[in-house]
This record gives sequence, structure tokens and C-alpha cells, in this order.
Amino acid sequence: MKLIIQIPCKNEEENLGKVLSELPKHIDWVDIIEYQVIDDGSTDKTFEVAKNAWIHHIIKFNKNRWLWFWFKAWVENALSLWADILVNTDADNQYPSKYIKDLVRPIIEKKADIVIWNRKPTEVWHFKWYKKYLQWLWNVVLSFVVSEKLPDSVSGFRAYSRESLYELNVTTKFSYVIDTIIQAYKKWLKIDWVDITTNLPTRPSRLFKNIFEHIKKSTISIFRVYIMYEPLKVFLVLSLPFLITWFIWIFRFVYIHFFVNPLAWLLQSLIISWALITIWISLFSLWIIWDLIAKNRFLIEENLKMSKKMKYEKK
Repeated sequence: MKLIIQIPCKNEEENLGKVLSELPKHIDWVDIIEYQVIDDGSTDKTFEVAKNAWIHHIIKFNKNRWLWFWFKAWVENALSLWADILVNTDADNQYPSKYIKDLVRPIIEKKADIVIWNRKPTEVWHFKWYKKYLQWLWNVVLSFVVSEKLPDSVSGFRAYSRESLYELNVTTKFSYVIDTIIQAYKKWLKIDWVDITTNLPTRPSRLFKNIFEHIKKSTISIFRVYIMYEPLKVFLVLSLPFLITWFIWIFRFVYIHFFVNPLAWLLQSLIISWALITIWISLFSLWIIWDLIAKNRFLIEENLKMSKKMKYEKK
């Protein structure tokens, strides 16, 4: 069994050496452990640190590509290198590397397809109050989206089996963690959680400039991915208020015109009713279109899965 530990980094010359020194050299039931560093356009000596540490695989980009591109690149490279398990950790030393053996154990034992580190974010003492609240909020929202209770939905310390890598396809440019966790549950992959402590942060997050940008991008990502897999629920919720309101105005028109004053045509009721039913029909039509897109997406993803297997298994 082969394990590849992936470390994406940008300008991490101060932290990368410590992270690399703590990576496991041996794990029970794992025959080969290799390290893979992705240098995302670093302008410091990150590449030299990785090179001097004799890292097995280094992927260097001359321009910053962000997480979604990293995920695609390291998945393709790991599959081509015949990795049975891929672990993603960070170069800022937030994730304790000594726990990687606990992270991969459920996959080795065939009990899970994906294993995610649970930081218990509301209990992390060095998280600020608003970060704890946002972590709790995303867990609630994503738990509703996937119909499962998620303890730490945006954790990036994850282990993936080879089969799960065939299934997952990144569709958002902000962060792959939200995208892939929704996909994983919608595709019935088995997900396990491991409770692990966290190290103190060494630098601010580079994914977003401020908390409002994070909220906006995360919300858009959740909605986009969810609508791809659950168009009926989305458009039912959006269209139902217009249909109910239309019934109320139509009932008002019929009641007044036929039982109160037959000469009253109530033009305003007819206009409002026409507008409401038009909006409802439009949303209903969008649901049909999105439903057909979702079915086509399912077929395309099945084809992508088979194409990946044919490409990498042949190698």
C-alpha cells in the first residue's frame, strides 16, 4: 500500500522545514510513504527548502493558482504515481503531522473512503469568537445540505482513498473543501471523522482578505454545489411562496366577484395573480432544466470516473 502526503504551500520557508521533519516515516500496513510538495508561486526560498529536504515529488507553479487548482493537480499526480491513499496537510504547521497515522487508519482498515480531521472548532481556545461562530454556522448549513451531522465541515486535513479520488471533481474556484464534502455525501462515499488537536496559527489565512469575503464566497460555493445535486428542493422552496400567494389572490378575486359584488372585476387582483403565476411557471421551468442538467452531470461524472480509471490504471 502506498501513501502520498501532500503539502501545498506558498512562501512557507519558515514553517515548511518543521512540517517536513515531523512527517511520519513509517505507518503500519503502509509499504511506501512519499511526500509531495506543491509550490504555488512562492517568491521566497520555499522551493529550495523542499528541494534540500529531498522531497520525492515537487510541483512548482510560477503563478498563484489557489486551492482549487492545487487539488486538481495533486489528485492527478497522486493517481499517476499509484497512490492508494492521499493525505493533505498544510505547510503552516496548523495540522499536527504526528496524527497522520490516525487519519489513514480507517482507510487502511476499509472502514472509510475519506477521513477528515475534527478540530472541534467551537472548543479551540485560540479561535476568536466570530471564527467559532462561523465554524458552527457552516457546520449547521452543510449538515442540512448533506442531511448528515458534520462536526468540522471546512477542515482541510483529510485523507482520501484512491477510489474516492476517482469520484471527486472540483467545481468551484474558492475552496475545494466545501465542494468535495457535499459531493462525497451525495455520491454515498463513506466519511469518517478523527478528533485531533490543533497547533497555534503561524500566520493569517490567505484564502480571503476579510471575514465578509469568506462568508460571501462560502455561501456562493454551497449554493452552487447544492443546486447541482438537489435542484428540486431548491426550486421548490423558491417557487412555493409564489404559488401560495397566487392561490390567495385568486381566491380573493373569486370570492369578491361571485359572492360579494359580481360587477367588481378587481383588476389589481388579476394583475398580481398573473405576475405571481408567471414567476412560479418560470421557476418551475428552471427546475425542469436544472433537473435535466443534474442527470446529465451524473452521466458525465460517471464517464469521468471511468476515464480516470482507464487512464491511470493503464499506467
